[in-house]
Amino acid sequence: MSKQGKKKKPASTVTVNRRASFDYKLGEEIKCGIALSGPEVRLIRDHHVQLKGSFVTLRNGELWLNNLTLGPETARNLKLLATKKQIHSLERAKQDGMTIVPTKLYGGSRYIKLDIAIAEGKKKYDKRASIKSKDLDRESRRRMF
Repeated sequence: MSKQGKKKKPASTVTVNRRASFDYKLGEEIKCGIALSGPEVRLIRDHHVQLKGSFVTLRNGELWLNNLTLGPETARNLKLLATKKQIHSLERAKQDGMTIVPTKLYGGSRYIKLDIAIAEGKKKYDKRASIKSKDLDRESRRRMF
């Protein structure tokens, strides 16, 4: 009998915050962990999570994810796990007037990870321009087929 090695599953994206890419100009991304309890892990793996409306704050040298919707409960605050170097770079960006927003939540493997990005808010005319460019791309793809 030959030993069969375990196949690694790719880290599947559980949730993507599409609203963040529409409302903000996204910059540098950082991958960090989340401090969770057992029921919270189960809700995330069962896809009962929404990143829409959530944001990251810095309190006492720690990162906190605010307004995360998990299951029927709303507005949950969770501690994020990142290195001191990453937290220091985020503090500098925050002082420059940037915002920190969650973009993706990975939960397919053993660990649940969150991608956060340094972002700058878009103006209304920037949002209109992005809608217009998406519509033009969609129309050009339709014409090809």
